[in-house]
Amino acid sequence: MVINKSSHILVIRLSAMGDVAMTVPVILGLVKKYPEISITVLTKAFTAPIFLDIPNVTVLIADVNGEHKGVLGLWKLSKQLKRLEIDAVADLHNVLRSSILKQFLRFSSIPFIQLDKGRAVKKELIKRNRKNFSALKSTFVRYAEVFENLGFPITKQEMKTLSQKTFFKNETTFSGFDESELIGIAPFAAFSGKMYPLSLMENVIQELNNTDRYKIILFGGGEKEIAVLNKWEKLYTNCSNAAGKLSFANELVLISNLRLMLAMDSGNAHLASMYGVPTVTLWGVTHPYAGFYPFNQPESYGLLSDRNIFPAIPTSIYGNKYPEGYDNVMETIKPETVVQKIKEILELPIKG
Repeated sequence: MVINKSSHILVIRLSAMGDVAMTVPVILGLVKKYPEISITVLTKAFTAPIFLDIPNVTVLIADVNGEHKGVLGLWKLSKQLKRLEIDAVADLHNVLRSSILKQFLRFSSIPFIQLDKGRAVKKELIKRNRKNFSALKSTFVRYAEVFENLGFPITKQEMKTLSQKTFFKNETTFSGFDESELIGIAPFAAFSGKMYPLSLMENVIQELNNTDRYKIILFGGGEKEIAVLNKWEKLYTNCSNAAGKLSFANELVLISNLRLMLAMDSGNAHLASMYGVPTVTLWGVTHPYAGFYPFNQPESYGLLSDRNIFPAIPTSIYGNKYPEGYDNVMETIKPETVVQKIKEILELPIKG
């Protein structure tokens, strides 16, 4: 399929935050390679700031819990989309909502290409008696295939990261920081199967804090998470909690200025990597082979639970399922290993 190079493309990606962030290198590379195109991203209000700095891109908010809720709401949304004079749709989500939109738009003769999520091969990957254990296509490649099918091929090498955002020196909570040694730590994940034990993460924070070389910024959300982060902020003098203090847009400013991010297999890892920030990731019952490794991060920046001891890893794509005895797999990643990896990366020259 080949459409006009000055086309208006609708990109659909409603959630989750990490998956939305993973669209950025692809979309940014696309508008750099094809500067005549314009893109409207259909996403939820919370994730809209992710796209603020991408040229030729506007955001349309999908209010899935309000105006666009249910089939009637999606019918209303489809009528809004038709008024945008869209030439093609790149559905990077491929869920029930976007499939319903596809049906509503089918009489408009608009090319509508949906993401191949690779469900079958991912299902094989997490089988305990798997016959093959090898890396699947990355999500970035899967996103790129959607655009290629619309006539806009883009390679992994042509994908781009966002530039560092201007640091808000007038923001008193985080002003005066030396960005060259600013470490972000995001210790939480959606599921326990991919979250480093908090006691071990505190050991990491304590050792980094005691060097007096780094300023540690903590990221998270939700009352229980913020309570943990506030406790660490009080205990460790070089530690500051960003959770609950900044808008998401300003959190992105802070993330873009980090020297390094430490995160789980989670959204914060993808937010950091979309700015080209060196990102250390800790992996529990999930595995990079499923295709969700952060963009352009060296393989050595991913610290994995020991598959010699826990050979069924990955037991899940999303970290929500694991067999008995696999609840402590991340204890095989020692805090000293994490700290050493961080120090090793921070000793590397800063890329200009």
